[in-house]
Amino acid sequence: MRPKTHNPLSLKLLLIITIIALFLLFILRSNLSSSNQTSRKFSKNNPSRNTKIENCSSTCNKIPSSLSQTLIHYSTSTITPQQTIKEISVTSRILDKKSPCNFLIFGLGHDSLMWHALNHGGRTIFLEEDEAWIEQIKRRFPMLETYHVTYDSKVNQANNLMQVGKGPECTAVSNPKYSMCQLALKSLPSEVYDIKWDLIMVDAPTGYYEEAPGRMTAIYTAGMMARNRREGGGETHVFVHDVNREVEDKFSMEFLCEGYLKKQEGRLRHFVIPSYTDDLNKPFCP
Repeated sequence: MRPKTHNPLSLKLLLIITIIALFLLFILRSNLSSSNQTSRKFSKNNPSRNTKIENCSSTCNKIPSSLSQTLIHYSTSTITPQQTIKEISVTSRILDKKSPCNFLIFGLGHDSLMWHALNHGGRTIFLEEDEAWIEQIKRRFPMLETYHVTYDSKVNQANNLMQVGKGPECTAVSNPKYSMCQLALKSLPSEVYDIKWDLIMVDAPTGYYEEAPGRMTAIYTAGMMARNRREGGGETHVFVHDVNREVEDKFSMEFLCEGYLKKQEGRLRHFVIPSYTDDLNKPFCP
């Protein structure tokens, strides 16, 4: 979803500071690794204290090009992400603990490059409804892994879908790809169903007018992916933005569950949903 643009100076400074911190951490780790390798080579092959130590290669301290592009972009752009500093910080704190990890994001916007950089070394996938917007972003940032998705729901169907979602075919935990529930997204790229997601953010599709697709199915599917998490179970952190709107508010509380809500900051809610694969009889909401 193409986001609304604005340019708060404080948010821009936060992004730049965060990315610089990532650079410093990367360089520190590279220096420590290179120092250890050089010391071992010196001890093994150069016993004399006067022997010249072989210098590190010219690439040992080089930052990844993706991070360089991120810093340059946010340093020079007048367009900044639509989330506030406090909202971004909720997700970034989890990424600090989890990254590199698997991060699924419904939506492609001016914050996408930031999320990609904050999950450096992990896999971040973006799902976007607007093909023209995808092509525009890909030309500028080809490193972003983005897939086009379609939605057959509309905001004006939300009340009916809410009732449908309370039925047994929707509360039964299963892979959304094979679910019988009308709310489940069944035509996403195959890898989206196969990956064990650590974080999922729902910030799309468009949902601010009656004929828009709305986020009903994205919210439900995110919750079901978390409950269906396999290979050791664990928890999935799910974030929903724009909860000041009726659909995002009601559907996140109904299908991600108020009992799993960990924090709300501004228009962002953070849920932590456990895997149900070890106990399929666990109640849909605690």
